[in-house]
Amino acid sequence: MSLIEFHLPKTIAKALNLPANSPKRQQIKVLKKLLRKARFTEFGQTYKFDEILLSRHAGKKFQELVPASDYNKIYNEWWHKALDGIPDVCWPGKIKYFALSSGTSEAASKYIPITNDLLKGNRIVMVKQLFSLRNYENIPVRNIGKGWLMLGGSTDLQKGPGYYAGDLSGITAKKVPFWFSPFYKPGKAIAKTKDWNKKLETIVEEAPNWDISFVVGVPAWIQMCMEMIIQRYNLKTIHDIWPNLSFFVHGGVSFEPYKKGFEKLLAHPLTYIETYLASEGFLAYQDRQYAEGMKLVTNEHIFFEFVLFDDKNFDADGNLTPNAESLMIHEVEEGKDYAILLSSTAGAWRYLIGDTVRFTDKDKCEIIITGRTKHFLSLVGEHLSVDNMNKALQMASEEMNVCVPEFTVAGIPYNNFFAHHWYVASDDHIDKDLLRKKIDDHLKALNDDYATERGSALKEVFLDVLPEKDFMEFMRLKGKVGGQHKFPRVMKGAMLTDWQKFISTGTL
Repeated sequence: MSLIEFHLPKTIAKALNLPANSPKRQQIKVLKKLLRKARFTEFGQTYKFDEILLSRHAGKKFQELVPASDYNKIYNEWWHKALDGIPDVCWPGKIKYFALSSGTSEAASKYIPITNDLLKGNRIVMVKQLFSLRNYENIPVRNIGKGWLMLGGSTDLQKGPGYYAGDLSGITAKKVPFWFSPFYKPGKAIAKTKDWNKKLETIVEEAPNWDISFVVGVPAWIQMCMEMIIQRYNLKTIHDIWPNLSFFVHGGVSFEPYKKGFEKLLAHPLTYIETYLASEGFLAYQDRQYAEGMKLVTNEHIFFEFVLFDDKNFDADGNLTPNAESLMIHEVEEGKDYAILLSSTAGAWRYLIGDTVRFTDKDKCEIIITGRTKHFLSLVGEHLSVDNMNKALQMASEEMNVCVPEFTVAGIPYNNFFAHHWYVASDDHIDKDLLRKKIDDHLKALNDDYATERGSALKEVFLDVLPEKDFMEFMRLKGKVGGQHKFPRVMKGAMLTDWQKFISTGTL
C-alpha cells in the first residue's frame, strides 16, 4: 500500500454523507482486502469468504458467518496445522515465523503466526508514526536520523520443524530493512544474544560508542538499562553519555507509574510517544503530541471489532460468552470499555486479543488501553479495571511524592467475605498505611461499583511495600525477563500462588 493515499473528493464524500477519511469505509476496504487474499485458504473456504465478498454488507455478513475465537479455540482448530508446516491454513502460504507470547499471566507459550504481510504492514505503520512527528512542537528534527536503541528479544530464534519462534521484537529486529540498519542499535550481533543479562552488559559496554536519539521498549527494562549505564560510567544523567537523546517510544503498560523515577535519569525532558504494538500486529500509535489516546490503524492491515466489556458479553473469568455482540468502528461510543477482536494479514480471524480499550475521541479513532479481559478484579461486583488501579496509584503516589514503578493486586478471601491485597514496588520510604488509605479513597471516587462493594462484601484492603528488585527477580525466576515482558497488574491462580511463595521464601 502506498504511503500516499487517494480518497474521494470531499464534495463527493459530503454528498454521499461519508467523510473523506471515513473509518468505516477504511475498515470495510481492509476487510475485503483480507478476505480476497485468504479466500482460497482452508479457513476461507470453510467460512465462505466468497459469499461474504459478494454481500452488500460485508462487515455484518463476516460477523454472521465467522465465529469469534480466543487463542485456545483458534489454535486448537486451525493454527496448530500451520505450526505443523501445513500451508494455506488461515493465510496463503506456509507460516515460517511464530511469535512466542505468554502474556503476563499464562504459563504456557502461545504461538502467534507472523507473516511477511503482517511485518510489511507493521513497517508501514512505523513509517507513518515517524512522519507524524511533524505534528509535534519544538522537536529536535536533527536528532531523528541518529541512533535508535531498541531493547527487545533475541534475534537468535528457536528453530522448530520448518519454522522459527521467538519474541515479536526479536523477529522484527532479525528482519529489519537494510535502510534502517545504520540507525538500529544495539545491532544484529548484540540483538542475537539470548542471555538477557549478558545483552544488557554488552549494551552498557558499547553505550559510549553510540549517539542515541530514540530509545524504544518497555519502560521498566529501558529504565534499568539507563540506570546501569549511569552507574557504570559514574554519570549524573543519561544525557551525559547520549546528549542527543530526545525520544522515548513506549508501550505495553501505562507509563505514568514509571515517569517520576524515569525522569530522575534525564538532564532535559524527552518527547514521549506511546505505541500499541502487540504480537498480533501494530494496532495504534500516538500521532499528536498532547493527545490523550493513540490513533487506531484503520486503513492498513487489521480489521477491528469491539465487544463491550460487561457481564452480558464476558463471564466471571473474562471469557467471551456464546452470544457476545461485536460492534464495528462506527458503532462504538466514547467512554466505554471494549475488548478487541481483530482480523489480520497473519491469519487471525475475529481473534480476541485480550486487551480492553476505551475511545477517548471517536472521530479521530483515538483509544487508551484500560486493561486485560482477564486482568480485572470483580470478586463481588466491584468491576475494578487496571485503568482504575493505575489512576488511583498515580494520584496517591503524587500526593505522597513517592515513586512506585511496579505493582500488582490480588483478590483474596477474608473473614467469610473478600479483600484486595496490593503489592507495590518502591525504594522510597513509604507510610504504607497512608498509601493504602489514599488508594482506597481514590478508587471509591473513580469507581462507583467499588465504592458500593467496599461497604458490603469487599471488607478490607491490604498493602505491602517491596523493593523494586523483588519484582524484577520474580520475573527472572519465571523466565520473563526483557523484551516485551511486563509485570502482571492482577494476580490470579497459579501465578498468585507462585508470587506468594516467592515473597515469603525468595524462591519458587
